[in-house]
Amino acid sequence: DKLERFAALCREIGESEANVALAWTLMHPAMTAPIIGPRTLEQFQNTLRVVDLKLTEETMKRLDDIFPGPGGEAPQAYAW
Repeated sequence: DKLERFAALCREIGESEANVALAWTLMHPAMTAPIIGPRTLEQFQNTLRVVDLKLTEETMKRLDDIFPGPGGEAPQAYAW
């Protein structure tokens, strides 16, 4: 369900799922360095546009609604 909602959001804003995920990573204050893993030059070139991709506050909120954090304090909230 979450992946389907994420895919629908990406289609709605006209971006690939990979680029939206990387853009979210760049915009999220808790993240310091996204890691990319292109296998082809085309994938790498497509990823470069993420630097200029700015997600709106509404899109960021929708992403947080789809993928809420675990809540609570670390490390307990992250222990499975």
